[in-house]
Amino acid sequence: MEKKKVLIVGASAKEYALVEKFIENGCDVIAAPGNSRIKDIAECVDIREENIQELLEYVLENAVDLTVVSSETAIKNNIAELFQSNNQLIFAPSAQSAEVAISRSAGKKFLYKLRIPTPRFAIYDKLQMAVDYLKNAPMPQVIRTDKALAGADRLVCSTFLTAKTFTEDLFCKGEEKVVFEDYVYGHEFTVYVVTDGYNAVHLATAANYKFAEDGGGGILTAGTGAYTPDYKISKDIELGLMKNVVNNVLQALEKRETPYLGILGVDCVLKEDGRVVVIDFKPFLSDHDAKAILNLVDENLYTLFEACAVGSFADDYESIKISDNASVSVVLSTRAGGCVIEGLELLESDVTPFAIVKNEYLELQTIEGRNFVLTKTAKTLSRARETLYEDAELIKFSGKKYRTDICKQVEKF
Repeated sequence: MEKKKVLIVGASAKEYALVEKFIENGCDVIAAPGNSRIKDIAECVDIREENIQELLEYVLENAVDLTVVSSETAIKNNIAELFQSNNQLIFAPSAQSAEVAISRSAGKKFLYKLRIPTPRFAIYDKLQMAVDYLKNAPMPQVIRTDKALAGADRLVCSTFLTAKTFTEDLFCKGEEKVVFEDYVYGHEFTVYVVTDGYNAVHLATAANYKFAEDGGGGILTAGTGAYTPDYKISKDIELGLMKNVVNNVLQALEKRETPYLGILGVDCVLKEDGRVVVIDFKPFLSDHDAKAILNLVDENLYTLFEACAVGSFADDYESIKISDNASVSVVLSTRAGGCVIEGLELLESDVTPFAIVKNEYLELQTIEGRNFVLTKTAKTLSRARETLYEDAELIKFSGKKYRTDICKQVEKF
């Protein structure tokens, strides 16, 4: 049987994890643009994510069977609509349907309109009005840009002065819209579903760690670690979110004539009183949890995503087969670029790299910022966590930094 040819559009750690999974499923995989480490395991083509017309031409010329898009840039440029209008199978939401997941202000307004519980928020496009709001806002405040930026695009501010300074910095950098939100204390998690725009099936629930320091301190990041399944989230909570959030969101988008096809993530906080609030949406898996989730998926990804693209999803899938194993992930980062990385050959855990590079001696070197996601999958969370942190100690490079408390609570569970 001839291998199915799959194009993955994106260039980060989650794309590396996707490429690995499709290869495991027996597919011929190409990544665009990919990164220096994806090139080690699959073919990469030098087409930027925003160049959707070039991507279409490549697919047509190379008989690609299915395109899977995890890049927000490509989604925002409406790659889904272009491919569908040219009769090419694509697993990705349209730009219009994904706006609620890519634009923070659109997502917050959407939650409010649907009366889905979410923290109090405000959106401002003028600095003075934003500062006036902060004078009476409860602290801490979460301050975020409307769109994700390459640098620091979010901060939890505990004082008015810190909040004012950060807001001024964002507007000085040219940010047109800033989102303010009351900080909510509790357990952070994400529910992911696979959907064809009309029906949704639960994929995973992952506990999320966003702060840089142990115990939830330091700066707020895109993600520092995760574990799945999340033992703190009951089946009743999952069912409630599927019914009252996911289904309502999909129905509202369908009513707008912008059905959402792809993976949708719902970022939530379980408060101390047992109530759940929704923070925002994600247009795909995240870099820090993709490998942990995909390691547990017992389905052929090609068959699953193709069913959504061709319209047979509702008939073919009542549920998604998930193994009874557990995964724990942690992100390793550094402020020092260009340092040699040692110890990778000693690891039991899966290594999902960001765009780290090789030097002239073919040694891997660090980049400034996030370098790897380490993931260990085992029969229990406690065993996965134990092995993961043993492996994290074996990796050596200058300035290595990672949280040491991912899934620590499970030892007491």
